[in-house]
Amino acid sequence: MSRAPRHPGHPDPFGEGDKVLLVDRKQRRYLLTLRAGGEFHSHEGVVAHAALLGAPEGSVVRSTKGATLLALRPTAADWTVKAPRGAQVVYPKDQAMIVALADVCPGATVVEAGAGSGALTAALLRAVGPTGRVVSFERRDEHADVAERNVGERFGGLPETWELRRGDVVAGLPDVACDRLVLDLVEPWTVLPAAVGALRPGGIVIAYTPSVPQVMRLREALDADPRWGLAQTTETLVRGWHVDGLAVRPDHRMVAHTAFLTTARRLAGDALPSAPPAAAPTEG
Repeated sequence: MSRAPRHPGHPDPFGEGDKVLLVDRKQRRYLLTLRAGGEFHSHEGVVAHAALLGAPEGSVVRSTKGATLLALRPTAADWTVKAPRGAQVVYPKDQAMIVALADVCPGATVVEAGAGSGALTAALLRAVGPTGRVVSFERRDEHADVAERNVGERFGGLPETWELRRGDVVAGLPDVACDRLVLDLVEPWTVLPAAVGALRPGGIVIAYTPSVPQVMRLREALDADPRWGLAQTTETLVRGWHVDGLAVRPDHRMVAHTAFLTTARRLAGDALPSAPPAAAPTEG
């Protein structure tokens, strides 16, 4: 197991094996792992890792071409954006809303499908804490490999609170009892019949779906089954602002639509109600 990552603001100086974020004067960000004898190369020159080893977080280093770079420990958002990826990642704004809307809390058991590149997995693992559990389903081996590698890098080894299952979530759900179900799938409505048996009454399902037709199909399936209730759909838009003295304006670029988030609660009851008996014909 590699060295457990230190959080931003940790009192220890940078050490070998630490992840470091270098930020240049144009706010470009580079993620690297410190190694004895290592070097960071960019168009602005070379920075020897030795210049960072033993230095406190927040130090400024100078490249061989005279460029200055700020050295910090990466936040969870930095990990998400800079880590290697296979599938498209769930970005920080949606990670935060998924954790909040689904009320992912310490001690909860969360099922995730699919694992993608592991960015959302890491956010869920942090939210459930050491007493919780995350079970991730991923059908594609190449995505599972990337998720496993990224989660291992993020936590300095694979957490004991995480189980990665390579296979279909519908086939695997009968073996799992959970408090939360997070669906990042093309057709999340196909999981709902199996989800009813796995999700405890009062539990929450949340689906990440990029398109309006997906939302429509999902909401139709939820509305048609009385074992689900309180369905809601939202999206999150984030707009940065440029602040330079008295020059204050919205940024020209913003993180707008990425996906819709649909939540619903699992209600009590294990069977669909039978159809009402047909009314007896009346005589004319």
